[in-house]
Amino acid sequence: MKTILLVNGPNLNLLGTREPDIYGRTTLPEIEAAVAEEARRLGLAIKAFQSNHEGGIIDFIQREYREAAGIIINPGALTHYAYSLRDCLAGVNIPIVEVHLSNIQKREEWRKKTVLTEVCTGLISGLGVKGYVMAVGYFTDDRGHG
Repeated sequence: MKTILLVNGPNLNLLGTREPDIYGRTTLPEIEAAVAEEARRLGLAIKAFQSNHEGGIIDFIQREYREAAGIIINPGALTHYAYSLRDCLAGVNIPIVEVHLSNIQKREEWRKKTVLTEVCTGLISGLGVKGYVMAVGYFTDDRGHG
């Protein structure tokens, strides 16, 4: 069974209570459960990880990527400035789908720039929790990417 890494960055552990008008009321454990359920339905497994520290995320990815078929990542604010995370993602040579709950292009000016997208396979932004679930589908054989 193929495993997909589900990586969430800083402050995403506060989902459900943090700015619910922007990010919704769904908690990170609820998102992880929804992603895992969709993965099981599609014959995939999920290994979830969240950290408020860029180095922790990099360590996790470097430790786990060799056994993974791909990565779904919501880097949070690291999206806009995390060049060491960008270099890590560029170096793993597996498909990566970047996900954002909110539409970063309709937010503050500084949120519109992402230093990660150019090293990711795809980007889903602004679809809330559905974006995470949709990202799982990218890794299925029936879509031609698995």
